[in-house]
Amino acid sequence: MDTLLFEQAINTVINSPRTENGIGTLGEKSIHAVLKNYLAPDQLNHEIKFKNYYADIVTPERIIEIQTQSFDRLRNKLSVFLKESPVTIAYPIAHTKWLCWVDKDSGEVSPRRKSPKTGKAVQILPELYKIKDYLLDPGLTIHLLFIDLEEYKFLNGWSKDKKKGAEKVDRIPIGLTGEMFLKSPSDYWLLLPENLDNPFTSKEFSKASGLKNISLSAALKLLLQMGVIEQTGKKGRAFLYSRKAFPLS
Repeated sequence: MDTLLFEQAINTVINSPRTENGIGTLGEKSIHAVLKNYLAPDQLNHEIKFKNYYADIVTPERIIEIQTQSFDRLRNKLSVFLKESPVTIAYPIAHTKWLCWVDKDSGEVSPRRKSPKTGKAVQILPELYKIKDYLLDPGLTIHLLFIDLEEYKFLNGWSKDKKKGAEKVDRIPIGLTGEMFLKSPSDYWLLLPENLDNPFTSKEFSKASGLKNISLSAALKLLLQMGVIEQTGKKGRAFLYSRKAFPLS
């Protein structure tokens, strides 16, 4: 982790012409632009056409795609890119988030308020399930970046205070707190919540991870597929899952 380089990437984006028109007018979201400049400071490596697809970053060593959601959109690219080059998928997680409200008419920005939630590595599991067929490819690396950020929203929601259903404008990175790389199946053990009992039910996993419904189901299916957990019995009508041990070498 290079916090100085990350700060330089923030300064490059914030001071660039792309931000001159203010919040809400950006063609490219700030978090995406900052990560591009952090992962590849040489902008000649940005937005390169490779085998009929545009990649966020192409270097002599690898292709890097930055994806904040919708990993299913990567499947066609991965089927092509992995045949030609190692590929890294960079996924930002909001570690600590401050929320700022913007009056759409006046442009006035409220004092920021800290969110009580802290981002966790486990959040990536539902997205990884969408590319599960590629995760064992030796050329693929998943790169998690834990970022402190400010999230800006317009005060234009449907509720009385205009906050519920409000339009999300942008997320501005302000610091890098950690990084994690997933390369082999044993690395996926790191995605299990620290406060998770062993064995555990899906309800207990949901409480520890914050995942629910379809996202919860996808996360458990992926952990089973990667050999991180296994079904070991039942607790009443609920299935019990246990962590599998991985060799140290």
